[in-house]
Amino acid sequence: MSDASAPGRTPAQDIAAQVEVFVRTVVAPFEKDPRCGPHGPEDGLVHELRGLARDRGLLTPHILADGTHLSHADTAPILRAAGLSPLGPVAVNVAAPDEGNMNLLGKVATSEQKARFLNRLLEGGRSAFLMTEPAEENGAGSDPALMRTFARPDGNHWVISGRKTFITGAQGAGVGIIMARTDPGDGQGAATMFLVDLPDPAVRIERILDTIDSSMPGGHAVVAIEDLRVPADQILGAPHRGFEYAQVRLAPARLTHCMRWLGACTRAHEIATDYACRRQAFKRRLIEHEGVGFMLADNLIDLKQSELMIDWAAKVLDSGLHGTSETSMTKVAVSEALSRVADRCVQVMGATGVSRETIVEQVYREVRAFRIYDGPSEVHRWSLAKKVDRDWRASQ
Repeated sequence: MSDASAPGRTPAQDIAAQVEVFVRTVVAPFEKDPRCGPHGPEDGLVHELRGLARDRGLLTPHILADGTHLSHADTAPILRAAGLSPLGPVAVNVAAPDEGNMNLLGKVATSEQKARFLNRLLEGGRSAFLMTEPAEENGAGSDPALMRTFARPDGNHWVISGRKTFITGAQGAGVGIIMARTDPGDGQGAATMFLVDLPDPAVRIERILDTIDSSMPGGHAVVAIEDLRVPADQILGAPHRGFEYAQVRLAPARLTHCMRWLGACTRAHEIATDYACRRQAFKRRLIEHEGVGFMLADNLIDLKQSELMIDWAAKVLDSGLHGTSETSMTKVAVSEALSRVADRCVQVMGATGVSRETIVEQVYREVRAFRIYDGPSEVHRWSLAKKVDRDWRASQ
């Protein structure tokens, strides 16, 4: 955590500047480290990077030394700076799912739960959010109402059983937030969130999935939960309000995804620009060919539009509104714009762009996955279309 400031800049601007220098000069050289594997950076590398960030006062930089959480608007430039390397968010402890889990715990957890669970994350511990379930079992995904993991009361405990999938960071996590179906007694069904210590013998990792992305420690796991006993005082918030709390977490989390990947695509654009300005073909530099120059020009447009939408949605959240529609619009627009940026960078660089000589190829893969994670574009558009219909009906 950091409380640094500098004359002429706000504390948030000063922190963002420090994070940018740290990521560009210290973190980026680790991108070719052999400990960067197909399921994310290994634990040893994560610990080393977070130690370097801690030494510079940059661990969990969006939360100040006095525990104050910066506004979403002030957090945006910090997470953009962290995102300049795929390892940056991991190094400074603002990566998913930890950043979203910290935000949720800060808003919902009791003081005892914060001392036991949140403080570990603030200091660089890792966590997992266990909600998504296997599609082959018709479990919860984009539609959480399909949840098939159940929790039943047993004295002063709850017993949880079910299967989860695509659980980011389950391998190596010390804290878990498990979402399970509970019965509030009204026949409607509900969900409850439970805080658990990991690893636990009742929470078994079946396998780590091979996915297109590779930036998140622990990768994405399939997890079996078999009669896990959780004390009632480890319910996060109130019983049966898990779906409500999921929205508390998801709206800011989808926006911070946008912030981090804007940083990554900014760096990819820088690399592609340098390549196009140096590379000669057909007696001219690539940048002088309109087919290449126009792609880089379009990148500038998409990057700036993404930045402006992120800042707009951040201000909506800072105003106290839920920002569900605004963050949905931003997530769709930014994920698709950044996907175009990454694609153009690959195209500009030709064969080098599809190689692993630079991070451009990885950014392309990561941003493609972003169009699905935290809600695919189609689900967000469907939700927005329903809002259009509701608003029309209300106006009649």
